[in-house]
Amino acid sequence: MLRRLVFNNSIKRQLGSRMTSNSSQKLSGKVAIVTASTDGIGYAIAERLGQDGAKVVVSSRKQKNVDAAVEKLRAKNLHVHGTVCHVGKKEDRASLIKQTLDQFGGIDIVVSNAAVNPFFGPTLDCSEEQWDKIFDLNVKATFMLIKGTVPHMQTRGGGSVTVVSSIAGYNPIPMLGPYSVSKTALLGLIKSLVPQLATMNIRINGLAPGIIETHFSQALTSIEEIAKSILSQVPLNRFGQPPECAGVVSYNYCPR
Repeated sequence: MLRRLVFNNSIKRQLGSRMTSNSSQKLSGKVAIVTASTDGIGYAIAERLGQDGAKVVVSSRKQKNVDAAVEKLRAKNLHVHGTVCHVGKKEDRASLIKQTLDQFGGIDIVVSNAAVNPFFGPTLDCSEEQWDKIFDLNVKATFMLIKGTVPHMQTRGGGSVTVVSSIAGYNPIPMLGPYSVSKTALLGLIKSLVPQLATMNIRINGLAPGIIETHFSQALTSIEEIAKSILSQVPLNRFGQPPECAGVVSYNYCPR
């Protein structure tokens, strides 16, 4: 089953209020991995999953960011573990999975949120090196993470995968062509995995946010001309906030 989770900023506040955690602990006993989860959308998702009862492994490329995120989440009495993980490195992905199993004994939920964008400009100006980096990190690493975690979800009787794509996957953002194409590729990856994962009782869905106000999006939100152009298409006339992406990811997990 594939749900197209594409939300523009005009309905995000409604979703945020309707999906605010009420300490239901509906994910009690479940274990989640969230990549790139020490800031922004990833952090908000990790926090929400923890609030709903899951044990969560957060990760980032920098130890200091991991330490800071773990400290903040534990201060909220959430059950978390943190580890350094560069998702483009095979050994880091393997370590992330191993640490999750060692700490919490299994994997039920995987959220692939990590992405890079080393290029900003006309698409044909993108170098081969930049193109390779975008697709290695945004697309290949996502596939390999899913491939590496599926057997462990299968042993638990099923699970849930959420891949963070972008509205740019449907409507390419000017000056972010290669990034937009990588997000389109993720939508294709999700669809291609649905039939196989369904036989394992593993659901896979995509989250395609609009422009969310994070450090990652500053290249867009800090340029007045681009920001005005984007906001002119948003009825609320504001950028989205990370927590507005989190509720739907938690909602996306259906107990077996």
